[in-house]
Amino acid sequence: MSDTVYLKISQITEVYEPNVHVKDIAEVHCKNKAVEAKVKAIRVTSFLEPQKQGSFVGSVVELMGKLEETGTSVQIDNIGETDFVVMYKPQGAKSLLFQWAKTAFVSAVAFCGAAFAIMTFNNDANVTDVFANLYTLIMGVAPEGTTALEASYSVGLSLGILIFFNHFASWKITVDPTPIEVEMRLYEDNLNKTLIQNHGRKESGIDVS
Repeated sequence: MSDTVYLKISQITEVYEPNVHVKDIAEVHCKNKAVEAKVKAIRVTSFLEPQKQGSFVGSVVELMGKLEETGTSVQIDNIGETDFVVMYKPQGAKSLLFQWAKTAFVSAVAFCGAAFAIMTFNNDANVTDVFANLYTLIMGVAPEGTTALEASYSVGLSLGILIFFNHFASWKITVDPTPIEVEMRLYEDNLNKTLIQNHGRKESGIDVS
């Protein structure tokens, strides 16, 4: 009588060792702990260039074939993804200065881009004249210099951005994922699907270039 092995494979897994085993990409459970250990030790793939980043696309069918090669009589019950992606990133000393420089550069680009977008919108909508006319209608006199409208608009714009993105440093307003986290998840899902589909087309001999 064969043992049942339950696999829960993630759609994408990031690894830092060139030799990848089942235990690195999936949760494995079996009543027979000896069989469970043997399944976890099955090698999924090996990256031949340890100093270079790479990716591997595999499927549960391939894992079942490798399991059969070991001569172990088990039944695989997959409750996770049928196709998966393994992203390999070599371990190495990362320069802290370089990481801070990249963070500062991205922050500067995002800040300048957002500021430029806001300024062009205000210019196109002629917000200055709108505030001036609104101030004149309410107060009965023309504004002289900066008024409470401009100040409240600036403060409200900043607070609105913080509330919308639901994130400031390590502090979050609610436990809901932020819009950036949602977009990054959608991008990651689309990237994984593209890698899997391209891999399938390459195996079928279809040009994906």
